Amino acid sequence: MTGPPSRQRLDKWLWHARFFKTRTLAAAMCREGRIRLNGERVEKSSVLVGLGDTLTFPQGSRIRVIRIAAIAERRGPAATAALLYQDLSA
Repeated sequence: MTGPPSRQRLDKWLWHARFFKTRTLAAAMCREGRIRLNGERVEKSSVLVGLGDTLTFPQGSRIRVIRIAAIAERRGPAATAALLYQDLSA
């Protein structure tokens, strides 16, 4: 038996945390270079993220700044998704 993963693809994590409705939308944001991982611009959705990483990205009319607090194995309800991150946005 294995424990929860310690790292996960960026597009998959964003989808699990319910920041994007589909994984395809999350991957498109990565390809467009609209997401920053620890201050560095990301252009590939396959970049691995882990606990403590900071993500910055636009969502609607606001800029989200979040810190990854957990990695999920599957996409769950919104209440569970909210436990995956800490919102650092003002």
